Amino acid sequence: MATGPLRAQPAEREVVFTNVRVFDGTADTLSAPTTVVVRGNVIAAIGPDSPPASAEATVIDAAGQTLMPGLIDNHVHMMFNSLSPAQMAAPDMSLEKVMALSAEQSRAMLLRGFTAVRDVGGPSFQLKRLIDSGKVMGPRIWPAGPMISQTSGHADLRHPSEPSRRFSGKMSKAEEIWASVVADGRDEVLTAVRENLRLGASQIKIAAGGGTSSEYDPLDVTQYTLDEMKAAVDAASDWNTYVTVHAYHPKSVRRAIEAGVKVIEHGNLLDEDTLKLMADKGIWLSGQMLVDSTEAMDPKRREKRKPVIEGQKIVWPMAKRLGVKLAWGTDFLFEPELNAQQNAYILRLKPYFTPAELLRLVTSGNAELLALSGPRTPYEGRLGVVQEGALADLILVRGDPLADIDLIGDPARNFTVIMKDGVIVKSAAE
Repeated sequence: MATGPLRAQPAEREVVFTNVRVFDGTADTLSAPTTVVVRGNVIAAIGPDSPPASAEATVIDAAGQTLMPGLIDNHVHMMFNSLSPAQMAAPDMSLEKVMALSAEQSRAMLLRGFTAVRDVGGPSFQLKRLIDSGKVMGPRIWPAGPMISQTSGHADLRHPSEPSRRFSGKMSKAEEIWASVVADGRDEVLTAVRENLRLGASQIKIAAGGGTSSEYDPLDVTQYTLDEMKAAVDAASDWNTYVTVHAYHPKSVRRAIEAGVKVIEHGNLLDEDTLKLMADKGIWLSGQMLVDSTEAMDPKRREKRKPVIEGQKIVWPMAKRLGVKLAWGTDFLFEPELNAQQNAYILRLKPYFTPAELLRLVTSGNAELLALSGPRTPYEGRLGVVQEGALADLILVRGDPLADIDLIGDPARNFTVIMKDGVIVKSAAE
């Protein structure tokens, strides 16, 4: 097994994995021992008769370990998963300080095996540029930009003393650092969506209903009128991408579907009829499996979350049974101590999915959702699979995760090699 420090290395011209068993991101079983050749940033060849390595190649004898696609988290907040509520509200908080904290968490996320993420709220554009240029280690990012919210909506993050921008002419602290954008009426929504697209958004995120981490909106409320939602969809569609919405209950989800939204985030309170509608129309459900509470959680938030926590245990198996297109994400927000548990949160779905189904969900399944961004997809090439011609985002796992899915919950111990875009970012002795 190759050895090396836990930092990004210059891309190898050729990396060859020998004696490796492959989970290709789609199958129910591993391959027989084989060879996988990576040239540049793509998988060039797979098979026992693959071309021999060049003299300059890095050869990794996997000794029967499993090679699988890099993990994908479809619901992250890269700029705010490293901040506590107190830090976020601090008077001296700036985008630069948020960036420094986020860069540290970004590196740690990549070393947990997450090679691609969909950021659904926050100013992650600069972080993405730094990662793509090699100045910061981290996963590929599909950024949405700041979440767009109505006044009193889920992403209205103003302090109680901050008046509306419309009445005061002054942006709130949250808007100044692009944590969120408050936009009311069709014209403001169009402008907000177009501004995010101008900055490089690969998809658009709006708040369509009440939330548990927001102060002003009860969980049962519906946010944005149909006309306002359609404005967001129209603007995103003109750029050949899609809108995803934060929503929990049937009324807000049905309004979003009528407006042309393609993805629902959360959906924990959905009923069977609404899930059937989603299945019929091919609408994605991007779900999570959250813990009941944490030590850092405010008591009011714990109480507000109770129906959401109970609902997720119902929605996941029901949505699966009804054939809804499913994606998975963590949604860690303002609780940085949770980040280290990112892999373990995949395992919270074990009651509802087989190991093969779980691995497909967090690789090829999540990659299919990323591809909804169409021409706004920021990276050329196919992700989520170990196939010839696909991008070389790979993990070498100590053992067989189809036999023991818990292996993916401990990346420090069990991920012996992590590769992103053909670059080995972690390589540990056997």
